[in-house]
Amino acid sequence: MPDILLELDDVTSGYMEDIDVLRGVSLTVRKGRISGLIGLNGAGKSTLFKTIYGFLRPRLGQVRLAGEDITGLQPHQMIDQGLWYIPQESSLFPYLSVEENLLLPLQGRRAQFGAIIEERFRDTLAQFPVLAQNLRKQAGDLSGGQQKSLEFAKAYMVQPRVCLIDEPGIGLAPKVASEIFEWISAFAQRGIGVLLVDHNVRRVVAMSDHIYVLSLGEITAHGTPEDFAGDLHEQVREWLGVNL
Repeated sequence: MPDILLELDDVTSGYMEDIDVLRGVSLTVRKGRISGLIGLNGAGKSTLFKTIYGFLRPRLGQVRLAGEDITGLQPHQMIDQGLWYIPQESSLFPYLSVEENLLLPLQGRRAQFGAIIEERFRDTLAQFPVLAQNLRKQAGDLSGGQQKSLEFAKAYMVQPRVCLIDEPGIGLAPKVASEIFEWISAFAQRGIGVLLVDHNVRRVVAMSDHIYVLSLGEITAHGTPEDFAGDLHEQVREWLGVNL
């Protein structure tokens, strides 16, 4: 379908030649929609993100972005393709300033972005005023919430077609976490496709347009939030061992 941006087709992947962490995983992320991925620790969620973003090459299957095969491209090539990754761990350069961190993803791509870099920069500071007040600070001197805001501001600067977001709420105060999830919704409203992983299953189900359950490396169920309110809801509670 024309609104499908990211598509995994029967992907099998792992870290050792004879051990598959992911087995036959298929899912889609659509333009302006949030696809939520839920599963227990060890289910394979991080392996899935690493496989999509080129840190791991799948042994079987295909990863496609807007219909183009991007299977096994290097992570730096994913940026040029319009795919961005906000990892659970910080991807900031702690000894660079906030301004330098914001500009870094586009500086080496001036031929691609040209004159819009300064316009994007001004727009980003308007959207993230807390960063505008701390432009000269080293990223490592920011609070945890400010660092997470900087991670999202970098994505806003690039404005990718698809954004992979891994556990954005971990370690944040509830108020800051709520602001971050508002940004995820704002990304989708701007037409960005989002693949979201978070330990808060209730929140993922509530804000996603489509939810996938990953268990022991396989997609064991998927559906809309409405689907999860019925019988499937009870199944997921049993599979994950949590209260939604």
